[in-house]
Amino acid sequence: MNNDIASTGNDDGVAGLKLIADETRWRILRALRTSDRHVGEIVTQTGLPQNLVSYHLGILRQAGLVHLHRSDADGRATYYGVNLGEVSARYRQIGADLAIPLRLSTTEIPAVTVVFLCRANSARSQIAEGWLRTLTGGRIVVRSGGTQPAQLHSLATQVMAEAGVDIGHQQAKSISTLTDLAPDVVVTVCDVAREECALWPEVKTRMHWSIPDPVAVTGSEEQLAAFRAVRDELRGRAEGLIELLINPSWLA
Repeated sequence: MNNDIASTGNDDGVAGLKLIADETRWRILRALRTSDRHVGEIVTQTGLPQNLVSYHLGILRQAGLVHLHRSDADGRATYYGVNLGEVSARYRQIGADLAIPLRLSTTEIPAVTVVFLCRANSARSQIAEGWLRTLTGGRIVVRSGGTQPAQLHSLATQVMAEAGVDIGHQQAKSISTLTDLAPDVVVTVCDVAREECALWPEVKTRMHWSIPDPVAVTGSEEQLAAFRAVRDELRGRAEGLIELLINPSWLA
């Protein structure tokens, strides 16, 4: 009697491997892992020709591994970023196809300071701050600020409460109130802040997450849906940032 376990015949895992095994696509994904970038920035980061980068970005977008967002600061520009949710799903599928148990990291999260910046500090940066503080159990210093601060948006508080995270105690504030900090990582979560913020020139690790502004969405139901989408996107981004902090070679 043959006791060997038969193959399931599931090709999803191998399809994912084929997609990212191409060296050019792998280099593009690695270039986008730490920050959303313009095509020109990807070219500079990878040293690849622009036409080759554009071609493979198209393939990665079609597969759902890369997304794009037209800049809120300059509508002629486009930011590309890794779709961490889809990449994670492909990773899990490969593990499932090969019956590989997922490794749970026990590495201590380092003592670092992370600052999130956006224009109004009313929604995106506040949500990101709330997620990172919660997901790390408060083990790191995390703050947020705005180049043109307004007020914490009520829908930001509402959608985070839906996810079990209380950010009602957080307040919108100017980036000028954060100058006493010495952050290890600065993350801009809106395109305008990326263009406007010139603080902390000595910071080695700067990231940009090109997140659409949910405040700009009109219609009550549509705006609530936009806030929920941003909340979920920023959770995935925060989880990805934690992995980068645990593996500091990415941030060198």
